[in-house]
Amino acid sequence: QHFGGSVVRGGLMHGKTSPIAHDGTGLFAGLPSPFTATRYHSLIVTDIPQDLVVNATADDGSVMGFRHRELPIHGVQFHPESIATEHGHAMLANFLKIAGIEAKALA
Repeated sequence: QHFGGSVVRGGLMHGKTSPIAHDGTGLFAGLPSPFTATRYHSLIVTDIPQDLVVNATADDGSVMGFRHRELPIHGVQFHPESIATEHGHAMLANFLKIAGIEAKALA
């Protein structure tokens, strides 16, 4: 909403998984497309402002990921940290890389 978009209620998705297709940019670099992600809310992004680029969608067409055209700002509408989301650790590692933080190996 900060850049002029809208967040509205969608269908009930609590605890459901969806296939997420993406363009391989930002948080999704190096990930297969599609992959399965867990959704724990029923909010969807609409009216995407020109400053943001949609880079991931669910099979129902809902926006599931976006990035700012110039700033290091990225967002997702699912839970990469969920055990039921595929490649969540890779997405979090991509986030750390974008933020300039070195990821430590998992024990």
